[in-house]
Amino acid sequence: MILLRQLYVQVLIGIFLAVVLGLTAPQVAIAMKPLGDAFIALLRMMLAPIIFCAVVLGMTHVANMRQLGRLALKAIIYFEVATTLAMILGFISVNIFTPGDGLHATGLEVTDGVARATSSASQFTAVRFFLSIIPTTLVDAFAKGEILQVLVISVLTGTALSIGGVRKESTILRVIAEGQEILFRILGFLMRLAPIGAFGAMAAAIGAFGAITLIYLAKLVAVAWATSIFFVVVVMGVMAMAVGLSIFKIILLIRDELLLVLGTASGEVVLPRMMRKLEQAGCDAAVVGFVLPAGYSFNLDGTSIYMAVCAGFIAQATDTPFSVGEQIAMMGVMLLTSKGGSTVAGGAFVKLAATMQTVRTLPMGGLSLIFGIDRLLATALAMTNLIGNALAVFVIAKWEDAFSRQKFDAYLMHQAAGRIDASGGDMAGTH
Repeated sequence: MILLRQLYVQVLIGIFLAVVLGLTAPQVAIAMKPLGDAFIALLRMMLAPIIFCAVVLGMTHVANMRQLGRLALKAIIYFEVATTLAMILGFISVNIFTPGDGLHATGLEVTDGVARATSSASQFTAVRFFLSIIPTTLVDAFAKGEILQVLVISVLTGTALSIGGVRKESTILRVIAEGQEILFRILGFLMRLAPIGAFGAMAAAIGAFGAITLIYLAKLVAVAWATSIFFVVVVMGVMAMAVGLSIFKIILLIRDELLLVLGTASGEVVLPRMMRKLEQAGCDAAVVGFVLPAGYSFNLDGTSIYMAVCAGFIAQATDTPFSVGEQIAMMGVMLLTSKGGSTVAGGAFVKLAATMQTVRTLPMGGLSLIFGIDRLLATALAMTNLIGNALAVFVIAKWEDAFSRQKFDAYLMHQAAGRIDASGGDMAGTH
């Protein structure tokens, strides 16, 4: 009975029941989709205010603007190195295992679903991307829930309070701190619905495509998942070891969040919970508040692997020549197009479409091949993105000498003992 109180166990049960229902009663399973959509919507509405509170409060710990600039520079360097390595590994993997060879899918037409995605992708330009970071108004950023726009406003507000000499006990900071506690309390209430949300999202995905979802283009799915796992265990493992941590302990730390992402294929649903958990696990509030939201737009390792593997697969499947030089050229474009945008299922597909429209080396009709299995691929990339961003926070916190190993070990111990509440906070009072 104690085990059933654990969130990850409840989510696992929800996912298992979803798979059973999706395979035995597809139409009923599809009707469960609103449960997943509602849960994701409830958690997404928490993103903007929680990010704002966390970043502003974290900024009060920044000694000066030089420290903030140093933190931003280190984050950008880390993000670019990690995503570039992920993209290179994706291209190497697809070239070695050649999942699309022999398919000979030439003359493919663009389907309605792909047409809608390419329509969205056609609006992407570098200038438009950077201008989109600037909100129309302060209120508009919160209304739309755009992570990068909210982050910009939060950093500006935190900077103004920090250099303005506002005291830690000032009324405005007390209001923000108390508001944050209320938001996390609400988050705790919403997380009780996590098993139902994961059940609804997974059931709809399985029911919509039936058993074919589990076997269609299995080689591509296997290559994408294997590449992601290799990147997490080996590449991220080495990065974690370099700062004296174990990637497996980090995965254990965020196991509940990983299972939620497995069920919903969305990284956004766990962002508020991740911010609280990483701070409780020994990372400085300023590092968590800046690096994690920024990572959701700039440190997308799983998305990088997805785009590289799928581009290579489309070239092989459509018998399109795709030299190493052309792959390097496309990778250069991908390093820009993979950034920003939504982290929900389907976001990476639009980014891939944007890349193919920009480079025009591969046939757009090839996107139709992966459209049906995008949900399976999106799950792998979302989980990889989540682990990558958690690792980024730990690496940069260690780099900044803003990490407490004692808190990290204590949090893992309390988590193992089941003394962590639904919002990710430590009920035992370890702060």
